[in-house]
Amino acid sequence: MENTTPHPPCSGWKTPPAFRRPVRTEPTAPRSLRFCPPTAKHAFSLVELSIVLVILGLLTGGILTGQSLIRAAELRSVVTELQKYQTAVRSFQDKYFALPGDMRNASSFWGTMTNCGAASPSGTGTQTCNGNGDGIMNNPPVSSQTGEVFAFWQHLANAGLIEGTYTGISGPGGGGDVVIATNVPASKLGNSGWSIWDWGDLSAGSTTTLFAANYRNMLLFGEKGPGITEKENMTPEEAWNIDTKIDDGLPARGKAKIRDRRDCALASNGAPLTTSSADSLKLDAKYNLSLNATECSFVFHALM
Repeated sequence: MENTTPHPPCSGWKTPPAFRRPVRTEPTAPRSLRFCPPTAKHAFSLVELSIVLVILGLLTGGILTGQSLIRAAELRSVVTELQKYQTAVRSFQDKYFALPGDMRNASSFWGTMTNCGAASPSGTGTQTCNGNGDGIMNNPPVSSQTGEVFAFWQHLANAGLIEGTYTGISGPGGGGDVVIATNVPASKLGNSGWSIWDWGDLSAGSTTTLFAANYRNMLLFGEKGPGITEKENMTPEEAWNIDTKIDDGLPARGKAKIRDRRDCALASNGAPLTTSSADSLKLDAKYNLSLNATECSFVFHALM
């Protein structure tokens, strides 16, 4: 008996209707002997590939431009934040006749925390601890205790002069341990924050990283370091730009100084700066503008 089953169609190929023939009743040819026309293969033309490359270039350029704009906006916010805190401190002094954090009678206005200056302090709402009124921002001696450098932010927030709520208590890492957005304010510049610290008078130049100056009640800006917000968070050019806007554009003079002179700054003759006491006295230093790395953070004379 003859096999009347039609041949299976070739994959991806159809015979136009006008050329279809009636099925012939003949034995089916082995699959290996059947002929199928080659399947057409489609590829991108040079014009199409060129268009794709142009689009990718535009997208990449747009992303890079967007990142630059975001970074520029974040850097502008540093100046705004600094001015906000300076204004808040002046307003606090005008109203309460004391420095925030150092205020002797703060608990009379906002209530008292338990265990002020001792282990396991706690409080609710605006409850806080008093300062000693000596005009110096003192830090807690150990971790998880109250201290003026942290009560500083708590008092400003309680007075309604800055946004946020702050614990007034040092973090678990030591007496000066900051926890950004918990006991000190965060900045809009990524991973950065603000803190208060007092190194005293270092005008004699006995310092390995700071320039010689009086560092009483300094406002620090940077990423979290071993304790305070002193870790580098901007390039020398970015730091120079901020310094020029608000001060003198010099890393060792004025109200804005860099936290670590090494790498961020150079001697006036272009030589690198080291940890030697002699280099701390090179107050004519300049920013290392050719260095494109995050080697700078700031200390501001904000409370003097």
